Amino acid sequence: MKNVAVILAGCGVYDGSEINEVILTLLHIAKNDATYQCFAPNIEQLHTINHLTGEVMPDKRNVLTEAARIARGDIKSLIELDVTQFDALIVPGGFGAAKNLCDFAIKGAQANINEDVLNVCKAFAKANKPAGYMCIAPALIPFIYDNAVLTIGNDADTAQALNALGAKHINCAVYEIVIDEANKLVTTPAYMLAESILDADAGIAKLVSSVLSIY
Repeated sequence: MKNVAVILAGCGVYDGSEINEVILTLLHIAKNDATYQCFAPNIEQLHTINHLTGEVMPDKRNVLTEAARIARGDIKSLIELDVTQFDALIVPGGFGAAKNLCDFAIKGAQANINEDVLNVCKAFAKANKPAGYMCIAPALIPFIYDNAVLTIGNDADTAQALNALGAKHINCAVYEIVIDEANKLVTTPAYMLAESILDADAGIAKLVSSVLSIY
């Protein structure tokens, strides 16, 4: 039975992990007869967004503590992740992936990635283990892989920034995936394009299945 590491970035689309994407990811991992363990960096998140109004709140929140809400408490600090114990990696999206795991949402092509996130993701790449990134999480990929082929959907400005970082962006429909066979890498737009949970589910289902079928 394959075991998948899932990296979360908080809780909530605007400042953390996109909750539907996480749940669908975990559901499809289980439906594919695999197991998973969630991880998140034990750091303060960039800021806290009121998801009702979209306004920034004064609250200071912790990424690991917030991500634990989605994982029902079954989550570990990212520094505890031992790549040898896992067969694959999946990173759901949500703005937290581009605000907390890296600062792509703020700096675009001048972005930097969190050191612990970089070390873990590079460990999977170096071990030649498959990985899946969805929504805006592919913004992490140029820091991890050289000349990676990926998608975030079809947003021209975001695609241009990713290309400037060294990736090759491919436009992709919400229900499809892009596979970089050389890097054993799978990406899908999810809520970068999804207008419903069914839209998101279609691509996420394919991503999870593909990641688990790559050897």
